[in-house]
Amino acid sequence: MSAPAPSMYSSEAKAVADRLGFKLGRPNLEEFADALLALGKEDRQIVVVTSDSRGSGKLGPFGQALPEQLVEVGIAEQDLVGITAGLAAAGKKAFAVSPACFLTARALEQIKNDVCYSDVPAKIVGISAGVSYGALGSTHHSLHDLAALRAIYNITILVPADNFETREAVRAAARATHPVFIRFGKAPTYTLHPPESKFQVGTAIVLRDGSDACFIGTGETVIHALLAAERLAEDGFDCRVVSMHTVKPLDRDAVLAAGRECRAVVTVEEHSVHGGLGEAVAAILMQAGVAVPLRIVGLPDEDTVTGSQADIFRHYGLSMEGLAETATELLKHAEVST
Repeated sequence: MSAPAPSMYSSEAKAVADRLGFKLGRPNLEEFADALLALGKEDRQIVVVTSDSRGSGKLGPFGQALPEQLVEVGIAEQDLVGITAGLAAAGKKAFAVSPACFLTARALEQIKNDVCYSDVPAKIVGISAGVSYGALGSTHHSLHDLAALRAIYNITILVPADNFETREAVRAAARATHPVFIRFGKAPTYTLHPPESKFQVGTAIVLRDGSDACFIGTGETVIHALLAAERLAEDGFDCRVVSMHTVKPLDRDAVLAAGRECRAVVTVEEHSVHGGLGEAVAAILMQAGVAVPLRIVGLPDEDTVTGSQADIFRHYGLSMEGLAETATELLKHAEVST
């Protein structure tokens, strides 16, 4: 029997989370499956198409409860997207569910032409995204998906940070009349939002205000940014944390506010540093003439180190400790520059 995967959080990070009152919830993927099942029971137009991903997508209960609303195509991602596009064109609220690394590479042509350029309201769901597959290595990491899909016209890209954002993203996708891509990882996530929180596609959520460094994160990296902000508060820094749950269309106002109101900006993503959230933020700031020290924290252009998701996060500075160190160095640079 294999040893359990290392925790995503050090003992110090767990202590900071406890101090903030955060509770560890479920993996977003499990929240997605339950939200989809609830919607499917209410609306028989909702159908799910999978590529041998019923188990990994936590869709077993959906298939048992609603067998006529689930289509299994086997390991055939191009067929998966083509069939989903056809169902969506015929009026179904069709969700295609498959590992993000294969879905957005093998079926990119179908996503581009059959879904986006044809403007059918298919919902493309990439599971086990980023480095969720851990030690399976670079072939199973999805570090290209945001970059590839951002370059395609007519698709909304959602990357939820916690269970609340996941539920709201699934509901929004079900209502959508144009193509949507949603990205999920596998790790349990802390609950970051109070009950009164509001979710709107295209509008970022400020989870913590501040005027020193601003962390702009997406997906499962957001909690690490929040913990880093709390850790930096011990050193006298007042840091903002923004959950950029919608990567496309990006919330331009939130980005410009960060650049104009904070002394430094750190973007955080479980994705390549090329073509993802960080470069999108940098483009907005530069084209608006906002000069602010900026660091893009993600996976560099190299063969990714082998290890668990937690190992990889720590190696590349995506943990609380790594992000706090990056922000501290950037703020020192900002002081020297001024």
